[in-house]
Amino acid sequence: FPIDITFKSTNPFGWPQIVLSVYGPDFFGHDVVRGYGAVHVPFVPGRHRRTIAMFVPESTSRLQQLTSWFTGRRPEFTDPRVVAQGEGREVTKVRSQGFVTVTFNVM
Repeated sequence: FPIDITFKSTNPFGWPQIVLSVYGPDFFGHDVVRGYGAVHVPFVPGRHRRTIAMFVPESTSRLQQLTSWFTGRRPEFTDPRVVAQGEGREVTKVRSQGFVTVTFNVM
């Protein structure tokens, strides 16, 4: 999808980034998270391809996993800054969920 970006930040450390949240239907038709990922947008003009490793948070216990499977309410991040910064994410249980390839055309 073509995206037009204007940069604005209160803290320039670690930006510009693009944060992806991928959703899709589960077995019961509930819209659930399929993966999160983030990548820095290149500064240099030209065509750039980036492969983003996607991950999804998981429940910590079997009971929570079973309950979330039946209700369709899987663990999610409520704040996209968690994905972009990574701070505090080391205590979160996540599972690798594949890759997304993004192409940037920077002018």
